[in-house]
Amino acid sequence: MHLLKSYFKKLSLLFFLTVLISSCSRNPVTGKREVVFMSEAQEISMGKEADPQIVAGYGLYQDAKIQDFINTKGQEMAKISHRPHLNYEFKVLDSPVVNAFAVPGGYVYFTRGILAHFNNEAEFAGVLGHEIGHVTARHSVQQQTKAMLGQVALIGGIILSEKFRAFANEANTGMQLLFLKFGRSAESQSDELGVEYSTAIGYDSHNMANFFGTLKKLQGESGQSIPTFMSTHPDPGNRYERVHQLSDEIQTDIDATALKTNRDSYLKLIDGLIVGEDPKQGYVEDGAFYHPELLFSFDVPQNWRLNNTPSAVQMAPEDGKALLTMVLSQEVSLDATKQKIITDNKLTVQESTNTTINGNNAVTMISDQITQGQNGETNTIRILTSIIQYGNMIYVFHGMAEPADFNRYFSSFNKTMKSFAKLTDQSKINKQADMIKIITVPSNGSFEQVMTKLGMSADQMSLLATLNGMDMDTQIKAGSLIKTLAKKPNTP
Repeated sequence: MHLLKSYFKKLSLLFFLTVLISSCSRNPVTGKREVVFMSEAQEISMGKEADPQIVAGYGLYQDAKIQDFINTKGQEMAKISHRPHLNYEFKVLDSPVVNAFAVPGGYVYFTRGILAHFNNEAEFAGVLGHEIGHVTARHSVQQQTKAMLGQVALIGGIILSEKFRAFANEANTGMQLLFLKFGRSAESQSDELGVEYSTAIGYDSHNMANFFGTLKKLQGESGQSIPTFMSTHPDPGNRYERVHQLSDEIQTDIDATALKTNRDSYLKLIDGLIVGEDPKQGYVEDGAFYHPELLFSFDVPQNWRLNNTPSAVQMAPEDGKALLTMVLSQEVSLDATKQKIITDNKLTVQESTNTTINGNNAVTMISDQITQGQNGETNTIRILTSIIQYGNMIYVFHGMAEPADFNRYFSSFNKTMKSFAKLTDQSKINKQADMIKIITVPSNGSFEQVMTKLGMSADQMSLLATLNGMDMDTQIKAGSLIKTLAKKPNTP
């Protein structure tokens, strides 16, 4: 019997080693063998599945010249990368959040928010190389993508608990994305690849390091630990030194004077780029949310954070113990919407009332959603729902919290829902977006002096100092280009 057990033990070990060896492949960047449990085809499939979710969640920024620039530079860099055979796609997302990211299979995204903060092509090229590096080094595969890539709510600083995310089917409480979370070693490797790839297509990668200085400044201004782009990355101050060192090393054996920065061409490219929220997509002002195109408004709970995406408006208090969302229903009636919400989210309805809200037919209800946690525990979320028919559309509000917290937030939920009304104020309807306007500096002076002469306000100067990557006392020469702010004309 002992010999038989020993035989089976050896046989099991042999089987395990056989599987292990069959799961090994060479890393495209390092050339080293590594154990992976995802084929390249699966990796590509994952990216294809995530891409439409990302585009739907953000929306694409409609600027043909910027999109063409991103794609041209991206394809040029992809060709000299360690995985040139992938079908790369590069897209600009219509979001003010400072962010750039990649998903498996070759999908790379830049927000207009991060594009506004680059001050030359070389800064962009460094971050482009960093994101392509995540793809080429297969960082998602190394960290067991299905386990490490969470379907997370990327909502500009509002952090949802798993309990709230369980209610995302109908409520769309968070944009469900495949979003990369890498360790420091992976981020460092991508920094190295950013230096390598941007240098290979002719850019001075020292500018990539300089961009970390802008991110460090954003970090201090945001009141958060790190800006969104850095939320899964090491501290930008440390990376500033490291990328400069890597740049010095890679430029040792080449003619560094031939490397490009291309400041003026980049600034001309982003002339007219929208900065911050685009009012036509909805905006917050004076404690209320206004939507000039759909012509409605509602109150926002005091001191709650709000994030507006194409798929949902999301609001949450600082403590994160409640969530209030508004989405559009795809159903054609109040009753059909109500039944779909109940069925899709397996709700137990406590009470339901037919009513009107500011002249609009509506249904309100209180319900519970009971789900099982990963460890078998029972989780309950209590939800106040208002379904409002306005014109030919149906809007759905969900206010949710755990039962112990629900009464504390009920009045905030209820006040916001009952404030939903038609927007008629022309000053709110005609609000214009801020855009970057590139100006030629008329005379020598400090940044503050130049901006004062150009008519920028104190609030604008603070934002523009960050956008230009400068301090108030930075000296600027006459004839150089600089970012200022202007109002974007409303178009039909």
